[in-house]
Amino acid sequence: MTDKRFLTPAEALNATVENGRRVLTQSLARTVLLSLLAGFYIAFGAQLATVVTQDAALHVGQGVARLLGGSVFSVGLMLVVICGAELFTGNSLLTVALLHGEITWVKMLENWGVVLLGNLAGSLFFAWLMVESRLWENGAVGDQAVRIAAAKCAIPFGAALIRGILCNWLVCLAVLMATAARDVGGKMLACYVPIMTFVTSGFEHSVANMYFIPTGLLVAGARGTTEPDLSWGAFMGNVVPVTIGNVIGGVIFVAIAYWFIHLKKEGKQA
Repeated sequence: MTDKRFLTPAEALNATVENGRRVLTQSLARTVLLSLLAGFYIAFGAQLATVVTQDAALHVGQGVARLLGGSVFSVGLMLVVICGAELFTGNSLLTVALLHGEITWVKMLENWGVVLLGNLAGSLFFAWLMVESRLWENGAVGDQAVRIAAAKCAIPFGAALIRGILCNWLVCLAVLMATAARDVGGKMLACYVPIMTFVTSGFEHSVANMYFIPTGLLVAGARGTTEPDLSWGAFMGNVVPVTIGNVIGGVIFVAIAYWFIHLKKEGKQA
């Protein structure tokens, strides 16, 4: 298997099952630290996308600007996958190990809860760091950070839910493809294409929004300005439906679908 240039879908699913077993023995401290790192890594990509898109539409048009934003945002998942971290959205794939009989509901939900809170803490801390850096205190990048946050807070519940489904469908496919890749270049490409696609398309990622919206709130607060759609309540109004949608997209359309196709007959509990 190690001599192959990539794994087949079935082999990648089996590797996902093996990876899922880590929740049985991994310490809480390790899970917390890895989830904090994932929050930081996604925020690195998000802040880079904010910088790149702040004036790109004026020069290349809205569509290409979104393509550029999605392209640089993909660095976040590259860091998660290649350097190693626990990302809530990608951990939807733990459902494969659950269905295969290798982990329990309790262990999976425990991991999801810890990782979600760790991702949130990491995202919030990174948002605070960016504001305290004063790189965006005045000027177009700060304006863009506030615009992004306000636009996300204005999305209706149902639309946010559906955009969350579509987003994590692609994110989990990216993780599965990266698992199949056998070298760093392949893993980077596997992360790039689906993540570029979801960002360019306008889909919603819960962990990214845990950075985008608080950053806009903090920038607006530092400037002493207010936005009608931008508040901490509106932040929760976005993150809740997007998170639910992310779970649905990753669990149903990737984890369950591919487990059924490739592993169902082999599962201990199938």
